[in-house]
Amino acid sequence: LAAADPANAYGAALPWPDPPTDAGHKPGRKAGSLVVLVEGDLALYMERGGKTLLAWPTDQDTDPADDTRLRAAADALAAAARAGSLGTVTVERINGVQALTSPIGSLLEGAGFIATPRGLRLRA
Repeated sequence: LAAADPANAYGAALPWPDPPTDAGHKPGRKAGSLVVLVEGDLALYMERGGKTLLAWPTDQDTDPADDTRLRAAADALAAAARAGSLGTVTVERINGVQALTSPIGSLLEGAGFIATPRGLRLRA
């Protein structure tokens, strides 16, 4: 869903959640940015161009690889990329960490993203 889409209540009717620690930027209703909502809750925010991703785990104390909500969000993001609506996506940073070393990166790989020297890539 486009971050500026009226169906996205975050940044309009609802405040954005605090960005993950050390993320380096905040989400916003910016042209080209995307959100992935799972059961109405914000799970992923992708900056325009797809290089950076913010992710909100269900529980900060749980291993993100075991987070079913984030797994569903990663699958939805991959499905949108495969459908051609995003073009080629290369995620370089997740929550301020290199995508290849991020614990959330394993969820993207499980959804079909491929590790490259620049980050995690998925082509349409």
